[in-house]
Amino acid sequence: MTVAVETDEGVAVVDLDDEEVIAFEPGGALERAPLDVGLPLVVDADRSGATIVAVVDRRPPLVISRDAGATWHEAGAGLPAGRSVAISPDHPDLVVFASENRLHVSRDGGRFWQALTVELDAIRRVAWLGDGPDLG
Repeated sequence: MTVAVETDEGVAVVDLDDEEVIAFEPGGALERAPLDVGLPLVVDADRSGATIVAVVDRRPPLVISRDAGATWHEAGAGLPAGRSVAISPDHPDLVVFASENRLHVSRDGGRFWQALTVELDAIRRVAWLGDGPDLG
């Protein structure tokens, strides 16, 4: 499983299983349309089916809806301030959360989080790539 991570320097491709950068495109940028979830203080949001995860500028840094935004609950207690979030299009319980320099992965829809060992400077956003390092 791989994600693309946009930083101030370019786009890194990170293998989530091996927790390492496997490709880098200097000066690259990710194109992802913003998702309007109708909530205040939203920094970034992503959706897969009826599941929506939003990074908010407060503590805890995440809110999650499992019913397309009809109801929300807080998540991510203990996580640092967030920059971006991405939900796997194939597995909505698989979520990547980006703080300023680290990625965090949840495999249970945002209940528990694991910080990856790889660090990147000035993360702007993340996006799922799938199984390979294709930068498009």
